[in-house]
Amino acid sequence: MNQLPALFTLQGKVALITGGARNLGYDIASSLAAAGAHVIVTSRQHATAATAADALGREYNVDTLGLELDQRRHEAIAAAVTAAHAWKGQIDILVNNAGGGSGKSAGHIFERSPADVEELVQTNLIGVLHCCQAVGRLMAARRTGKIINIASIAGLLGRDRRMYERHQMKGQPVDYAAAKAGVLGLTRDLAGVLSPFGVHVNAISPGGFARENLPPGFIQDYSDRTPLGRMGRDGVDLKGAALFLAAPASDYITGQNLVVDGGFSIWH
Repeated sequence: MNQLPALFTLQGKVALITGGARNLGYDIASSLAAAGAHVIVTSRQHATAATAADALGREYNVDTLGLELDQRRHEAIAAAVTAAHAWKGQIDILVNNAGGGSGKSAGHIFERSPADVEELVQTNLIGVLHCCQAVGRLMAARRTGKIINIASIAGLLGRDRRMYERHQMKGQPVDYAAAKAGVLGLTRDLAGVLSPFGVHVNAISPGGFARENLPPGFIQDYSDRTPLGRMGRDGVDLKGAALFLAAPASDYITGQNLVVDGGFSIWH
């Protein structure tokens, strides 16, 4: 008997993907929907979330819901989680994908504005923690659940800023690296806290993904620094990792960080 399909099905599950209306978040939502999960996606704008949810529902024939969520505000998280839980009466999978945003000030630490630093950490770390708290409480009560935190290789290694400077790019602020390192610490310790309740907590750390707004020279430089010789591909390279950690195939895995970076972080 072939048991593999059962290891990767999400039939009857409900997944909440924060920031799931575009880019990697939408890819993750697509992967979980394709495996049969009903999906809730959030965005700071309700119209954006609703449009993405409608598209996912039509393509994968699952139930979908779009919710507004600005996770910089704790009360907004509480309201969104309440609405998400009320929709189907359960949340089986939480993917903390919402984040990013470096503000208007320069990327270099000596030029960063305090307001931009605080907002970035609020979005990328504190908001993630509050989402884990709100949804984790519901999962613990049911004694089942999967939490996947989207971190970054920025939380694992220092970045050579010269690659950005050569192409007149703003560069990645150190507060982003600090926030993502915090997400990894949160993931490990929360896995220990929630394991007795049957809740798994893992992280995914993506590397760089090629986008149209990136200078071609930067994409080439980054690819040359990557063992697999390229940047990540939207629509492809994160889907399998997300499905694996959400599905029964990963039921003996918790507190881990799955690095999806083409080997960038291992090559020096």
